[in-house]
Amino acid sequence: MLKRDLTDTIIQKLFKRKALVILGPRQVGKSTLLDLVNNQLENKALLLNCDNPEIKNDLTNVTITQIKRLIGNHKIVFIDEAQRVKNIGLTLKLFTDQLKDVQLIVTGSSALELSDEVNEPLTGRKLEYRLFPFSISELVAHFEFINERPNLEARLVFGMYPDIVNNPGNEEEYLQNLVSSYLYKDMFMYQDIRKPDLIEKLLEALALQMGSEVSFHELARLLGTDSHTIERYIVLLEKAFIIFRLRSFSRNVRTELKKSRKIYFYDNGIRNAIIGNYSSFSSRTDAGALWENFFVSERTKFLHYKKIYVKQYFWRTRQQQEIDYLEEFNAQINAFEIKWNEKKRIKFPKTFISGYPDANTTVVNRENFWEYLGI
Repeated sequence: MLKRDLTDTIIQKLFKRKALVILGPRQVGKSTLLDLVNNQLENKALLLNCDNPEIKNDLTNVTITQIKRLIGNHKIVFIDEAQRVKNIGLTLKLFTDQLKDVQLIVTGSSALELSDEVNEPLTGRKLEYRLFPFSISELVAHFEFINERPNLEARLVFGMYPDIVNNPGNEEEYLQNLVSSYLYKDMFMYQDIRKPDLIEKLLEALALQMGSEVSFHELARLLGTDSHTIERYIVLLEKAFIIFRLRSFSRNVRTELKKSRKIYFYDNGIRNAIIGNYSSFSSRTDAGALWENFFVSERTKFLHYKKIYVKQYFWRTRQQQEIDYLEEFNAQINAFEIKWNEKKRIKFPKTFISGYPDANTTVVNRENFWEYLGI
């Protein structure tokens, strides 16, 4: 099993009187992460998988007496796919309030229900983490840099879901299965989706605009609906860990765009499966967008796993001056231009330089990007 960066974090946080909640999309390796953690424990954990109807029933509207009987003498309890259980937040509150010497680790394949269910009951009682598809740093740690470096262009096309990485040569088949069987499952199960076809059309439109400014009004006009529906569905897609958005950065310059947003995909392979394009990276017209999406999503994973809390943006003016990606931390601004070709000369806009003279500026390319991802 390929070690996940979250493994050591979870081990370090055991028995700190906090429930540990791990959220992430389906097929991303949450159950495997629990196995990795369990392998390092001297006293093995009890695994309660809520895909099992009997376990699901055992955890629904239970008393503390029933919980004690269920877990026996175990001091660590894993609850996998916890969003299956109705009112799971109240059950978890019983665990944390009444069994203070028991460590609870909870996973859920969607923030659609689980996050809402546990936020109020577990206020002050939990630490929450996200598990993403494999990060490039995890792959380098497992396969070694010299072996992983030649795979970069393939990763840009097929992404890094565990099934994709573990089944080279069958990437298209496994990606198609992911998109058709798992991508929307939680959304349809837990939300009132009145226009399921619209979800697919919206995702395709977002995939084709990846890394560009997105207008809810224009998307609504394109898809024959209203902007409120578009915004609601985009929020649901974010909670399903398919996409995420960056806001425009605005502080000092009068002509800065203040309410724009760009949308990225957590995984390049999922994006390419949505539009049905698995062409080689070197032959693609969207290579620049794929490279930008890859770096921004990988940087997001890196920051999350390292617990570096920055605000993420892009920057653009009404005159179309732009910077691909910005981070703000303790009033320090770091600006990144993301270019594939390391030989291409890049100048940052004078408007930005004069407006933010203390900002750090960096050009990220295929040769130096590793160092910004902890490699």
